[in-house]
Amino acid sequence: MIDILKIASTCKLYNFHTHTQFCDGHACMEDFVTAAIATHFSHLGFTPHSPIPFSTSCNMDKSNVQVYLDEIQRLREKYGTQISIYAAMEIDYLDHFGPSSSFFDSIPLDYRIGSVHFIPSFQNPEEYVDIDGHFEAFKLKMHRYFNDDIESVVRSFYRQSMAMIERGGFDIIGHFDKIGFNASMFKTGIDREPWYDKLVTDEFHSIMDHHLIIEINTKSWQQYQRFFPDARYFELLRRYKAPVVFNSDAHVPAKINAGRIEAMKTFGLAMQ
Repeated sequence: MIDILKIASTCKLYNFHTHTQFCDGHACMEDFVTAAIATHFSHLGFTPHSPIPFSTSCNMDKSNVQVYLDEIQRLREKYGTQISIYAAMEIDYLDHFGPSSSFFDSIPLDYRIGSVHFIPSFQNPEEYVDIDGHFEAFKLKMHRYFNDDIESVVRSFYRQSMAMIERGGFDIIGHFDKIGFNASMFKTGIDREPWYDKLVTDEFHSIMDHHLIIEINTKSWQQYQRFFPDARYFELLRRYKAPVVFNSDAHVPAKINAGRIEAMKTFGLAMQ
């Protein structure tokens, strides 16, 4: 296991959350490596959306796990003198499957990100629905699977997140308040309501109790000026000296560093 916090404390040009051709990224791994080197990065971690028990358009197929690991090794041999390359996964949590599942113990990963993208359908609890995508798709799913009950969807997301934290098996929690973005598009201001803030702060304290690293995800900064967790929670993170890393969640090489420096400045890090 790599020392993620040591890396983050000694350099600013890293990214531990990167998606490529093995899931829903839009370029091959080598393109990300060369882009990272051109941007003077010293550390790059790949995190395909993990295999899960059913097929999706975003998750890595189980049959590609060894292909992915072989490509990691090839890239290390080719570029290892220029950049440190890490094999990881962003592992989806479902009620019966997640980062703590024994399946992942057999994969030589340098670290694991735990994230919630799916929640159970209200009509059929055995059916998991991706609520993390673009808002137009989210809006359709709200009507089809969730009776347009946005508060219950938000509570379900945080309930899944808390269960994932309790079960463990991962090092970094990914974009832990991401539901707030689509929820606020569906109902303006919902992510500013007291009950919502309590869900976030309760989860934050559970994260701290379980000694997890918090990702400050910068994927949406350029387009929507929003970080995950939202910048209004940065003071809470600073007050409790929460361990954080700044990840771009890049899906294209050009965005390998997108929003990261802005997030560091907003967080209050010295940039010298």
